[in-house]
Amino acid sequence: MTDISPNANDQADQRTIGTVAIRWHGHQLELLDQRLLPADEQWLALTEAAEVASCIRDMVVRGAPAIGISAAYGVALAARAIEEDQWREPLAEAVAILAASRPTAVNLFWALRRMEAVAEACSTLEEAREQLAKAAEAIHAEDLAANLAMADHALSVMTDEAPFSVLTHCNTGALATGGYGTALGVIRRLHETGRLQRVYADETRPWLQGSRLTAWELSREGIPVTLNADGAAAWIMARGDVRWVIVGADRITANGDVANKIGTYSLAVLARHHGIRFMVVAPSSTVDMKMASGAAIPIEEREGTEVRQVGGAVLAPQSVDVFNPVFDVTPAELIDAIVTEQGVIEQPSAETMAQVFGQP
Repeated sequence: MTDISPNANDQADQRTIGTVAIRWHGHQLELLDQRLLPADEQWLALTEAAEVASCIRDMVVRGAPAIGISAAYGVALAARAIEEDQWREPLAEAVAILAASRPTAVNLFWALRRMEAVAEACSTLEEAREQLAKAAEAIHAEDLAANLAMADHALSVMTDEAPFSVLTHCNTGALATGGYGTALGVIRRLHETGRLQRVYADETRPWLQGSRLTAWELSREGIPVTLNADGAAAWIMARGDVRWVIVGADRITANGDVANKIGTYSLAVLARHHGIRFMVVAPSSTVDMKMASGAAIPIEEREGTEVRQVGGAVLAPQSVDVFNPVFDVTPAELIDAIVTEQGVIEQPSAETMAQVFGQP
């Protein structure tokens, strides 16, 4: 059995990697069903690419990095399931099924392109099975390493010496990544270095990732967290103890615009009004230099039951129209820093993005 879950390898600096949400066993992928947290911890065992696609689409797994990692394992599973000599066409069909699962998170497509390139270089199905599994494992391990690097880079621009509070949105921790987290990884690092006073976690309607996942992750690790309704963010900022808003990203465009969980844009506007700095933390696989600006990002919209109901409890008339975008776009001019494993981009723009990631 191959176990490359983050806790399988001790980190030299003994950081708390966080709750494992993706486990690979060579012949099957296991995903922690995040729809059931925090009440129930159940793992789903998957052996087919279509099953992985369903888990991505149905929010069993969520978070741009975790979606990309899961999709890579889905391709590896597809290769294992193919039996005929003409293997390239069914593998391509499996990739297409995975690509159709979520439209906004660019990590999904980045991971699939990388897996396609590996398959293209293989001569036989046996070779493809071996190399695709290794490539998926590498994507998983690289994401964890990137998370750790991002946390260190972020602290280099957070100059407050006394402990301070931060506010975050959605879930960007170990559950959403290969381990440790993006924005939540920075928060973990602040706590480890004694510089964190408190985390304010938006509940993050309508899926309540802040309530169900972020508050759960942080509280079980002893990191001081206060859960708040999304609408309380402005009043929290007005009280003066929050120094940074720290969020993740699902896509970053060539000019520094950022697509992230719905509600992120409003936080950026509020932060600017209150003189609070705004940081986006995401791996470079989230950067899409082929997309000029956020205006071109496809924004996924989901059906209205997610807003009309919570846990089956009816909150609104079933006949009422619902606008339910999953993401919004924060313009670059409202962002103080974008942090990737390659470093920090302060005051992101087309020029500063190109200096790090090259010309589009």
